[in-house]
Amino acid sequence: MHICFLSHEYPIWATGGIGTFIQTTGRALVTAGHQVSVVGIGYKDEEEVFNDEGVEVYRLAYPRFLQKRGRAISRGWVMRKQVLKIHQQNPIDIIETPEAGLYYWFGRQPFVKVVRMHGGHHFFAESENREVKWGRGMLEKISFRNADAFIAVSKYVKSHTAKYLSTGKKPVEVIRLSINDKLFRQADHRKTIKHRLVFAGTVCEKKGIRHLLMALHEVIEKFPNVHLDVYGRDWSYPDGTSYTATLKRTFKEDVLSHVTFHGSVKLSEIPDKYEEAELCVFPSLMETQGLVAPEAMVMGKPVLFSNTGPGMETIEHMVTGLLCNPYEPKDISRQIVFAFEHPERMVEIAKAGQRFAQKTFNLSEVTEQNVDFFHRLCKLR
Repeated sequence: MHICFLSHEYPIWATGGIGTFIQTTGRALVTAGHQVSVVGIGYKDEEEVFNDEGVEVYRLAYPRFLQKRGRAISRGWVMRKQVLKIHQQNPIDIIETPEAGLYYWFGRQPFVKVVRMHGGHHFFAESENREVKWGRGMLEKISFRNADAFIAVSKYVKSHTAKYLSTGKKPVEVIRLSINDKLFRQADHRKTIKHRLVFAGTVCEKKGIRHLLMALHEVIEKFPNVHLDVYGRDWSYPDGTSYTATLKRTFKEDVLSHVTFHGSVKLSEIPDKYEEAELCVFPSLMETQGLVAPEAMVMGKPVLFSNTGPGMETIEHMVTGLLCNPYEPKDISRQIVFAFEHPERMVEIAKAGQRFAQKTFNLSEVTEQNVDFFHRLCKLR
């Protein structure tokens, strides 16, 4: 089969969970004997084409027309043109996009159109208690109408998205994300730094970083040597204001002196950062699944995750990891303090979490599930 992923994210030029998923899955599909293309928009005026371990990646030139009110139209037109060009040269069987990515693919096409639910605009609008923007919401509705089938990365995202967007009678499959266990290998526990917390992810409100800093104040009282390392790109408000800068203005030095914002780092560097953590902390307000928690678990590191969304699909509290209410800083601090006070117990919890993650997010098994579903879809055409 020839599978084409449509995404502006890819780890070589832009970090993000979707890009990481596409790279890991794409390479695995190539290893299994399939062809994989990735098409996305870049920020330069020229097109870039390169091969990433068998995955053909097309980073298209940034379209300069219809920028103010028609950016979605210009991007869609450029992406569609490239995909059809690839299809003429090497017929495509499956195209896959996140929630809104099929808005410009009306009507029947020579390939199967799949939406993978990573968590779209409707999904996160409710969890962040904000309104659905008409334009973005409409693109998702059109995209869902244009799709031939759907994949959900967790049971939660499947049921939650169904409240807002209809899949009709089209095929829907739950297939978990997979972890690159060659990159996220067994941690060397000799490198663990006592009372070190590590957070990885975009520094923004929905990742729970503000609540984590609020919780840190109470942890400092019991463990004055605690330090939080934050790895991830900064997020900006619509007016361009930095979210990290806002955090630094909000919190006093007695907390900030225990925090280091490292900014964005390469995906290949993340395992080394997890190794240093006594506890990996990811108190996201909402996730569809999230990769950071299971990646750390696969390495055998103790993990604190959220009890919201798919949290309880990922971790059994006090058995395979720790769960917290991400909206309650006191609960976050309570779990961190527990981990620091019970290091031997956390070793056993981390081992159980590792066994669960290695089985649930196994790369070869998840790749096989994707291939089986794609084959079934092709037979239905």
